[in-house]
Amino acid sequence: MDAARVAMLRQLLDGTDWVDRTQSFARSLRRSTRTPGGLLLVGTPQEEPWHFAAHLDDEARYSGVPELSPTLVRWAPPPGAPPHLSIGLERIEAARRGESLLVIAPDVAPASLLERVDDARRIGATIFTVDGGDKELEGLAHDALVVPSRGLIVPGDTRETGATGVTTVPDTSLLGLDTPEMSFDAVEHLISLAAGETAHDGPTQRRGLRDRLARAINAISGPVAHDD
Repeated sequence: MDAARVAMLRQLLDGTDWVDRTQSFARSLRRSTRTPGGLLLVGTPQEEPWHFAAHLDDEARYSGVPELSPTLVRWAPPPGAPPHLSIGLERIEAARRGESLLVIAPDVAPASLLERVDDARRIGATIFTVDGGDKELEGLAHDALVVPSRGLIVPGDTRETGATGVTTVPDTSLLGLDTPEMSFDAVEHLISLAAGETAHDGPTQRRGLRDRLARAINAISGPVAHDD
């Protein structure tokens, strides 16, 4: 999904609970991570969140907040991989208070991941999850977003947020985002965009969003000509 589609999605969903929820999730993620490298990002053995890591890294640079740049934790880093791509699951075992662990799980999290997440929580790390309805994983999370199995929401739909912070949404599609892969892609973009925005307040935040929208528009149609 490119920047223009993300901007369109945000505009269409503006004012809905879904946008509010992703912004709240991103704000909590931003505030819970206190040191550069302390945001640990891990997926499942079948799905490593490469693109989400890139989105968050971009937002960290745009907003000037290095804490947003994630540490990508991999299940089986190949020999000779660059340092930033060679971090294995032992990094979760070394998690500490003041760090955050963000789990992206389109499929069911295996027991080995659940055990590590539980250990990290006991040590004092803050646990965030974006998943497809994995109750065991959500039970370990301080904050969780559940991505529906058939796309995003239509503005005006109702949803419930439980006492544990887990938000569920209806199985309806929006803008053709009617597959689990596209749904997760859209949610990841919304979270990363919101995480960059929460790094600033007031006019600075609005300027940052306008600047990104302007770059997206220019990339599609070219800069707008001004009359002298």
